Amino acid sequence: MKSAKEQLDIIKRGAVDVIDEGEFTSRLEKSMKEGKPLRVKAGFDPTAPDLHIGHTVLIEKLREFQELGHHILLLIGDFTALIGDPTGKNETRKPLTRKEIEKNSETYKEQVFKVLDKDKTEIVYNSEWMDKMSASDLIEISAKHTVARMLERDDFSKRYKGGRPIAVHEFLYPIVQGYDSVALKADVELGGTDQLFNLLVGRNLQKEYGQPPQCVLTMPILEGTDGVQKMSKSLDNYIGITDTPKEIFGKVMSISDTLMHRYYDLLSRGSAVRISDIKSGKVHPKEAKVELALEITERFHSRDEAEKAKEDFDSLFKKKAVPDDIELKVIYIEGDSVPLPNVMVESSLSESTSAARRDIKGGGVKVDGEKVADAKQALSLSFGKEHLIQRGKRHFVKVRVEKKK
Repeated sequence: MKSAKEQLDIIKRGAVDVIDEGEFTSRLEKSMKEGKPLRVKAGFDPTAPDLHIGHTVLIEKLREFQELGHHILLLIGDFTALIGDPTGKNETRKPLTRKEIEKNSETYKEQVFKVLDKDKTEIVYNSEWMDKMSASDLIEISAKHTVARMLERDDFSKRYKGGRPIAVHEFLYPIVQGYDSVALKADVELGGTDQLFNLLVGRNLQKEYGQPPQCVLTMPILEGTDGVQKMSKSLDNYIGITDTPKEIFGKVMSISDTLMHRYYDLLSRGSAVRISDIKSGKVHPKEAKVELALEITERFHSRDEAEKAKEDFDSLFKKKAVPDDIELKVIYIEGDSVPLPNVMVESSLSESTSAARRDIKGGGVKVDGEKVADAKQALSLSFGKEHLIQRGKRHFVKVRVEKKK
């Protein structure tokens, strides 16, 4: 059993906010003395079907708590997802249906156990207690928080000052998330740095209900593969847990050397040693990036699949070879031609025509080996001819344009 100080050193590694260290140390010492593990909570709203490696920054920290012998409470926010987390939003989020939330919840459970020990993780849903509440119960909880306190929150404050609407139900989100900590009697809650306000609401509500206030630990928000914006599927800068081995390996290899240090720090289980070796020149950045790509790919698949992805990558990029398993898509049109951005969307090469146009203008798209400069370029009827379209370094599709019957 590690000492309280040794545990806290591990827990703090990579963290941004620790509120507060004195309480944390006391709780760890009490936990050891009584032989009672801490109740460590982290919540995820199932607002999309898939998790990406940005989410695993938190999940990896939960794994560390788990390995230290503490009790993990993985909260799936099936009730809070109905409200929609207003964090970082400049407008009210579109609500999800119960059916969408239930479907996404099932996929979350499958994905988190690629990192966490299933037998040592308790899955909880906040609908278990929130659905049982009466209107008067919710009013009672809401009375323990003020509008002035809500407007201290940066995103609410900006929207209010900018004259953009804030729906009343959005004020309920941090209150319900905070009450989750009361319902679960959480000792510790984890979240991203953007969740600090919500986590502190949990501390305050626990005090109101006569519970010891939870300690709070925030982790950094992981940048996407572009190295600029928060990892997001909508920005197409994400590495998905459910991506194929080839996709995961290739995406990790595409990041900059600078971003690689951050990925090592937040995602690798041997981070400190490798970053030190890279900075000292003992390990070449390219070699280190390959090790990182193998580690992350193996985490969500297997070592054999990771090694195969590396072989495919070497074949494609070292030998400048085009993959021999590129999918063929047939695009049916009514006229004689179709804009290239539309083709890229219909062939699943891009998520939207605006994203396709950005890639074209940025010089990242080739048709039959030639770089495309004009976003207005169109493909004509193929009459049996196939076109090879390439987006970036890793994405290929074969397209044949035919007349719609």
